[in-house]
Amino acid sequence: MATRLQVLAPIGAAAVIIGVVGMLSIPSDAKLEAVEFPRGTIMLDGRVLEVQIADTEPRRVRGLMFQDALPPDEGMIFVFETPGPYSLWMLNMQFELDMIWFDEEGRVVHIEQGVPPCKSALETVTCTALSPGGAAVYVLEVTAGYVDEFGVNDDSILEIVSI
Repeated sequence: MATRLQVLAPIGAAAVIIGVVGMLSIPSDAKLEAVEFPRGTIMLDGRVLEVQIADTEPRRVRGLMFQDALPPDEGMIFVFETPGPYSLWMLNMQFELDMIWFDEEGRVVHIEQGVPPCKSALETVTCTALSPGGAAVYVLEVTAGYVDEFGVNDDSILEIVSI
């Protein structure tokens, strides 16, 4: 019969290797703890939100990693050049998010609520990667609870004020 050490040692080694490989696969621009994002304004169902804009690949990869909080009237908007089923992950997040995918017309494609962060080395590779069922051009991340608090649903409309 295998001892506890014989079972746990390979699992621990695998977790470390997965964590190292995962961290090495993140572009160096995304690893910086202080990244400046352009800022803009959007409206969701007539409610104004100030947003950080993730409109380049390094900014999209970095996202809200390492940020401690997001005020309730702020969010991050991911902007893509062409419609597609874009996936997002929660690596190195510090808080839960609601995520809303929108098409070119600002119509809701998909909503995910209360998505938990992934923080451990083992979670680096298996971290939640969310993808909508349809093609989106924008993805809005807001603090968890926003969707319920403001009644965001499939009929909600995103309006770009300035991004």
